[in-house]
Amino acid sequence: MRILLAITGSVAAYKAPIVARALLAKKAHVTPILTRAAHHFLGPATLSGLTAERVYTDMWDPHFAGEMHIELAKTHDVLAIVPATADTLSRLARGRASDLLSALALSFDGPILIAPAMHPRMWAHPATQRNVRTLLADGRVTFVGPIDGPVASGESGVGRLEEPEVIASRILALGDSSADLRGKTILVTAGPTLEDLDPVRFIGNRSTGKMGFAIARAAARRGAHVLLVAGPTDLAVPTKFASKGSITRHDVRSAVEMHAAVLKLAGKKLGKVDAIIKSAAVSDYRPNVVSADKTKKGKGPLTIELVRTPDILSELGAVRARAKNAAPLLVGFAVETGSDEQILGYANDKLERKQVDLIVANAAKDSFGKESNRAAFVTREEAPVAKTAKSAKRRSKEKTPSESAFFEGSKADLAERILDFVSRHIAKRK
Repeated sequence: MRILLAITGSVAAYKAPIVARALLAKKAHVTPILTRAAHHFLGPATLSGLTAERVYTDMWDPHFAGEMHIELAKTHDVLAIVPATADTLSRLARGRASDLLSALALSFDGPILIAPAMHPRMWAHPATQRNVRTLLADGRVTFVGPIDGPVASGESGVGRLEEPEVIASRILALGDSSADLRGKTILVTAGPTLEDLDPVRFIGNRSTGKMGFAIARAAARRGAHVLLVAGPTDLAVPTKFASKGSITRHDVRSAVEMHAAVLKLAGKKLGKVDAIIKSAAVSDYRPNVVSADKTKKGKGPLTIELVRTPDILSELGAVRARAKNAAPLLVGFAVETGSDEQILGYANDKLERKQVDLIVANAAKDSFGKESNRAAFVTREEAPVAKTAKSAKRRSKEKTPSESAFFEGSKADLAERILDFVSRHIAKRK
């Protein structure tokens, strides 16, 4: 595998050689690129000595025959930007081509990995988050990190570079698995459902759809045909995938509409898809009666009768169980409140009750509306247990989970982890 390792002007640049060593240990070919700002933190001699390769710094090198950015793009499999500064994200989002790295990113047709590193206030700034959203919407890049932790200033927060070993692993996976879902059909649900009270009001939740759209983008990039069932959201399918038909979007509003869409797309016995990833935050209840006119304000309290909505994930699990079939793979989410132990307990109960393969457990405060997430995987192979009454009876002899069951990162990174699980288990069943 041939990897372009681009290093930008961040204090965290000193970790780039560690990433390079990890890649070299896996027999990857690493070609270093240093931006002008990166020279303040890391010298080309270090990278050249480590990789035994020339370090590229200037697009206008008179000794290079041809167009440097085009030639490098054609001869490498993955472009990894480690670390990526706020300025780099801005340049990439705006489509600049004023230096070697930005021109290379524009001309690179393979997987691009970005590992941001900056002060937490810079990462949280609306301009930076806008640039991140733009890059994700374009469907060209995968983010790894940043993570929560201490940064160079001594302060702490989300902005720290992801650990070098994790970055190297993700780079290798990106190169090896860029088409590991080719020929597979993945159904993904995303966003909230809204349950109308009348023509003006509705019952809803805080889901934005970011997680589901991140999964859809990643699955399409990895070669899958994605059926995206989206509740009301402002998010768009990247033009790159929409124009190729690799993501087919189906918009719904209510839980009943999402239920109907999922069953229609998956087929009566779920035989039309290879995996279903239910990341949508589906309303559990809807008004029993929807008024045709706006409900007027009265003097006293208003009582609204709510009835249960279809439990889509449970129904999918039951259909698969009746068919006595291992396909399709079923992935659900558990967005909960409470302690880590309680969240894992809820997720474990959900795994068993709904007869699925994976539950992605996270806290509402760590997920809704954010670009990052903190989550744990609960599977039948390794199902963490918590101190809830139900799980305690079933698994009293097992150990109590700890915070180590959870991992933190961007939603794009979580999407890749989920798809790693999906790809691995589809291959096993095949």
